[in-house]
Amino acid sequence: MRPMTSPLLLSPSPCRLLRRLFSRAPRRRNPTTPRPLAPHLGRRLPLHLPASMSSSSVGTPDCVVADADALARKVAAIRAAGPAKLQVIADFDGTLTRYWYDGSRGQSSHGLLRQGNEEFDAKREALFEHYHPIEINPDIPLPEKAKLMEEWWGKTHGLLIEGGLTQEAIKKSVADAAIAFRDGVVELFEFLEARDIPVLVFSAGLADIIEEVFRQKLHGSFKNIKIVSNRMVFNEEGCLVAFKGKTIHVLNKNEHSLDMAAPVHDSLGDPNGSVDDYSLVKKRTNVLLLGDHIGDLGMSDGLNYENRIAAGFLNTNIEKSLKDYSEAFDIVYLNDASMRGVVELVSDLCP
Repeated sequence: MRPMTSPLLLSPSPCRLLRRLFSRAPRRRNPTTPRPLAPHLGRRLPLHLPASMSSSSVGTPDCVVADADALARKVAAIRAAGPAKLQVIADFDGTLTRYWYDGSRGQSSHGLLRQGNEEFDAKREALFEHYHPIEINPDIPLPEKAKLMEEWWGKTHGLLIEGGLTQEAIKKSVADAAIAFRDGVVELFEFLEARDIPVLVFSAGLADIIEEVFRQKLHGSFKNIKIVSNRMVFNEEGCLVAFKGKTIHVLNKNEHSLDMAAPVHDSLGDPNGSVDDYSLVKKRTNVLLLGDHIGDLGMSDGLNYENRIAAGFLNTNIEKSLKDYSEAFDIVYLNDASMRGVVELVSDLCP
């Protein structure tokens, strides 16, 4: 990594985010910075920046930029192109939502689901115990793993249908769930909506559950947000009978999924809404990508972007994972941070 050069920070319109980072960055003589209070630990721990980052990285207690030169160039390019060329691609679980909830691990949109049928809940849990080790096994070739993920998702969807999942069960599951959006998410969505910047929320889970989380936890919807996920079909009695489109799983959760997913309606809860012209989204060649796993970087696969800023949320195992995250993402938000840093970033991108 090249050392930071001062002329970059003295440009006519320097990035406010980087100015804040430099004003709060620790001196290189002492690269150890206290990190925020972890809600599940109840005490502060020192944050040790990796030695390979120390000459060119910038850090605060809540975020780290490994290559500030590169980030500043991307900010300048996206800013010059304007909001009409920008789109936001976001993961849902652990990115838009908090990792910790009242001191314990929060639930995912898929994990919160209860069918109201203990037998089928147990069967889905057994599938997880069998397939999840396959999902995270780096030694299995991707083509083979993709087939197994397709198999897992197919069996799970079959159990949801066979077990009689209802719309009411989804509503109750969300109401009882330990899930919440990060502070600042509403502010981010409002900022982007006001500038007609589309937000594509990618998930290998279930769109209907994610939309219900939006309804209950945000108490509203945003016309610029589209959910790209597996969508259910319910009959007149509100019982699940099928799934729309092809299956979206963890290995094909990217912009290729725009052509695979069922049409996403404009208004949450309106299945008769208009179909989006995804070609217009694909013409937005500047991307702000938000994720909490390095694998989330693949969400922009299939898009010929010109500039991409990748912001990663490192929610746990910070000491162990910081080096990998800081090399993969342009900016890393630490310790289940709020979304306010991203709000500040988009304010720089679209002043």
